[in-house]
Amino acid sequence: MKNIVLFGSPGVGKGTQAGILKKHYNLVHISTGDLFRHNIKNETELGKLAKSFMNKGNLVPDNVTINMLKAEVNKNANANGFIFDGFPRTESQAISLDLFLKEKGEKINGMVALEVPENLLVERILKRGETSDRPDDQDEKKIRNRFTEYKTKTAILQEYYQNQNKYFGVNGVGSIEEITQRLKEVIDNL
Repeated sequence: MKNIVLFGSPGVGKGTQAGILKKHYNLVHISTGDLFRHNIKNETELGKLAKSFMNKGNLVPDNVTINMLKAEVNKNANANGFIFDGFPRTESQAISLDLFLKEKGEKINGMVALEVPENLLVERILKRGETSDRPDDQDEKKIRNRFTEYKTKTAILQEYYQNQNKYFGVNGVGSIEEITQRLKEVIDNL
């Protein structure tokens, strides 16, 4: 079983690459954003709980997010592995994920981070903002704030996975095919 944490700044192409990699390796792609939307839309107990925090403008507590993730993993018990996208975001989430997988006799094989210079990403996101109807893709100040938040959170996770020799930075500049090939070279050796 291969369990990958796919990471990268906003606009780096994680969604595109996750779609390709899940097919190539026959893995289940778990996006926390999709999990939240699914649970809220279907009014599951966890979805209602998450919505109650979000409606107050609060962050959803780790335990709620982790329980959603556990339910999704358990639902796909026969999977060849998972691509975790958007999770973990904090060291406590990473520790919880490790403990959960250990209970199942599994582990995270690696954190693979797509790395692209910030200025190039700002250009990409502003270009996307011309057609995306996302106000946060149209304001450079908001975009740069998202990067600051990402760097603050990711630096901790990068160190967490580096200490386990499980962090792999991959050049995220180039064609989709070139980037996919670089990712495969890393994942094939995990």
